[in-house]
Amino acid sequence: MNILNTIDCENQIIIWRLIDGKPGHENQSLGLVNSLRQKVNSKCFDIRVSNDLDALFNLFTATWGLASGLPLPDLIIGAGHATHLHALAAKRAFGGKIIILMQPSLPVSWFDLCLIPEHDAYRGRGEYLETRGVLNPIKPDGQHHQNKSLIMVGGSSKHCLWKTSDLVAQVYELVKKNPNIEYTLTTSRRTPKDFISAVKRIHFSNLMIVPFADTESGWVSKQLAESASAWVTEDSVSMVYESLTANVAVGLLNLDTMRDSRVTRGVKSLVSQGLVTRFDFSGMYQNKLSPVLGFTEANRCSNWILERWMQPRAAQKHVCESQLEF
Repeated sequence: MNILNTIDCENQIIIWRLIDGKPGHENQSLGLVNSLRQKVNSKCFDIRVSNDLDALFNLFTATWGLASGLPLPDLIIGAGHATHLHALAAKRAFGGKIIILMQPSLPVSWFDLCLIPEHDAYRGRGEYLETRGVLNPIKPDGQHHQNKSLIMVGGSSKHCLWKTSDLVAQVYELVKKNPNIEYTLTTSRRTPKDFISAVKRIHFSNLMIVPFADTESGWVSKQLAESASAWVTEDSVSMVYESLTANVAVGLLNLDTMRDSRVTRGVKSLVSQGLVTRFDFSGMYQNKLSPVLGFTEANRCSNWILERWMQPRAAQKHVCESQLEF
């Protein structure tokens, strides 16, 4: 039975997406919602939540006023700790299945499904799927011109030691040794000002610098669709996974790690699997830099949800229709 044909307009999936105002969290849940939308007839309602005592009160009283007037949910999706209690309260009041992205602060077994990055190494109780990094809404399509590359620079973090001089040297050598490639470099909110001023002193005709402040929503995804490769500082893990999802070849600009953490372990795992390659001054990366096909974690997770939760529902509807025809 084709699930895409059996879940139709009369059996629309209703999704409540709980959002906490943090772009990183919202991008994760949006990636899953968009993937579901592409496969089945569904309608998503975004509900803004905050981490307050109201959620705990609602959980105990089986009430939740944030969804007043909305159709009952089939799926309640949340990313970020602020969504956890609200998701539980919403389910108790209105039903539906809860999907939490990333390992929750509450027991995994309290939710119907948790999508947990493999670098968290979770091995506890509850229904969960390991994901390669966090989900995102990037699509693996576009022209991917071989002569275009995107450089994405992060900044200071608790995982990596930032050295402006080392990073500028890597960018300089990368651009200099590949004169036939047009590089576009962008920064982030965390990028130190001294790096921006230093990198602007690199004068190559094949390097264009677009500071974060000069970009708009969706700019990165558009650039990835046009580029054949992306170079990302290894502190910017979400950008690494977005680039992999975009089906571009991904290189890492090296930073010294400050401590062993789930972020640094995730990066090391990507390198060891050959999914990304590190920059080196000898140019050996040129033989290793290649895109990874099929890195679509949102698609894999949405398939799991539809096959295990929605297909039985569609099959039940099919039986009922057969009985009516008889």
